[in-house]
Amino acid sequence: MRSALNITGRLQGIVPDIEIAALAPLLAEVEELKVERNAVVLAHNYMTPDIYHGVADVTGDSLALARLAADTDADVIVMAGVHFMAETAKIVSPEKTVLISDLRAGCSLADSITPEDIALLRGRYPDSPVVTYVNTSAAVKAASDITCTSGNALAVVESLDADEVIFLPDQHLGRWVANQTSKHIILWHGSCEVHERFTGAELRDYRKDYPRIQIIAHPECPADVLEEADYVGSTSGMIQWVRTESPERVVMVTECSMSDNVAVESPHTEFVRPCNLCPHMKRITLGGIRDALRDMKHEVTVPEDVARGARRAVDRMLAVQ
Repeated sequence: MRSALNITGRLQGIVPDIEIAALAPLLAEVEELKVERNAVVLAHNYMTPDIYHGVADVTGDSLALARLAADTDADVIVMAGVHFMAETAKIVSPEKTVLISDLRAGCSLADSITPEDIALLRGRYPDSPVVTYVNTSAAVKAASDITCTSGNALAVVESLDADEVIFLPDQHLGRWVANQTSKHIILWHGSCEVHERFTGAELRDYRKDYPRIQIIAHPECPADVLEEADYVGSTSGMIQWVRTESPERVVMVTECSMSDNVAVESPHTEFVRPCNLCPHMKRITLGGIRDALRDMKHEVTVPEDVARGARRAVDRMLAVQ
């Protein structure tokens, strides 16, 4: 178990000292419960710094967290992320107990598509395979042919032996892929409520106000935003870009807690923060994680038939080189 001193030391210079002092008992309690339950905390890049740098054992994007969950020897996984991420962790680690600290931590993008919607699309386009973004429910994954991430979406689409592909549910990511492939992409009108709030005009204003600024954007953003960006990529791709390029000044066009977390390991880069918060991610709190471990709530389960179908779609994606 990490000592309370080691935990609070990790937060020095990241959160105010007075906040560290207030958090210390809670941080120590979480660590004790993790040992008692043989548990790990998986934290998405959008988590607040007290979780991301304080109690997280593994950090990353949604698919990376699921992959790493399968590799842990822990009996219990606490997902510091939204519900579809917890489902994915359960799908790849069916023998483990998966907890989420707040059942209300959903996702506007995941909620925009259902298995029934996919059935209707298959009826209309019977020869077109269904590619589904991993930011979806287990039931939607199970109704699909193959999943994709924002980082491999183009490669997945290109791997299919079809001239026409149904791409679900993010319209902006799908349009970004469509601009890079000769295949005809049938789009769904889902979107992320965080990324769709950014505009190209907003980014042009940043260039006026901050000389030599580099703009990096997530492909869930609208097309006018992506046209203004110097780099477009997944959350992990954006992080790697900052590490490799070490820009003097950067704006990460995504959920703003990610900038806070990446800035810690990039002290020579100035981060301009357009603070669009995800209300669902922010339902996950340090106190909620403590309560989940203490009371072993709220357990996330996936029916076996749904898990089997979702796992098939994910495995097909993983087989794409």
